Amino acid sequence: MIDTRIKTFLTLCKVMNYRKTAEILNMTQPAVTQHIHFLEEQYSCKLFNYDRRTLTMTDEAMLMQKYAENVLYQEKKLKAQLDGGESVKLSIGATKTIGEYIIAEHIAAFLSDPRNSISVRVENTQSLLEALSKGEIDFALIEGYFDRSKYASRLYRKEPFVGLCSVRHAFANRTVSLDMIWNERLLLREDGSGTRNILGLLLAESSHSFADFGRITTISDFGLITKLLEQSGCITFAYRAVGENNSALAEFSVMGWDIYREFNYVYLDTPYSEYAVKAFDMLRTQPYLSVEDNGGFK
Repeated sequence: MIDTRIKTFLTLCKVMNYRKTAEILNMTQPAVTQHIHFLEEQYSCKLFNYDRRTLTMTDEAMLMQKYAENVLYQEKKLKAQLDGGESVKLSIGATKTIGEYIIAEHIAAFLSDPRNSISVRVENTQSLLEALSKGEIDFALIEGYFDRSKYASRLYRKEPFVGLCSVRHAFANRTVSLDMIWNERLLLREDGSGTRNILGLLLAESSHSFADFGRITTISDFGLITKLLEQSGCITFAYRAVGENNSALAEFSVMGWDIYREFNYVYLDTPYSEYAVKAFDMLRTQPYLSVEDNGGFK
């Protein structure tokens, strides 16, 4: 079992207040302080500092937090595996494009084995990475950027990033010049979304920005975006999967933009996390991976 002092340390890392930590753990504040001092002596390092009455973590504390979260996660999964026998119980996360358009068939294939069960969270990248660090999910399928020094990862698939419009739009199934898009009504995802970030980078590479569009509507839901594309003269930029099964939509390309982005398994660097990814991946229905691409398994 994980040492109670490590649990005290992780709680303090979360709330960054000795009094609140004591309340959460039903301890006295001196007991919390004693636990932290023990760990500092055990590992010969300072874990926390006060800076102008604000508690801050040292670099050593951040390193210990990562290690401790991994150990706590593995302990929880060991208990679940011992209780569950040979069944595979997964809790996973997926960013919006992947959750809404990519993994339904894969999840169905996983559940075709009656011993398997799964829960799925569809949220933005930052929320999923926080859930990973807390041990709330086994892995996340991420379409955006993440800190590769903090998390392990494997390629899930590569996906084209394309323009989408109605089949009746003048851009449908065409390659257009960059100058032609500025007068179009652009449907754009909210701040922090992966597709918005990619489009922003593409524009910046050409010395442009969102301000160059005459009309922009910001929408956080892909379902509403696709409905508006069908019924209006708007355009958007997204992954091909968003529109490929919708006969009312068509793709278009911008000259010089031939963009593919990775969808990745992202997980803590632990044996159980690796096992969880393999258990899920072995039942996938779409052959997008190759050993050459990900340095791992098919």
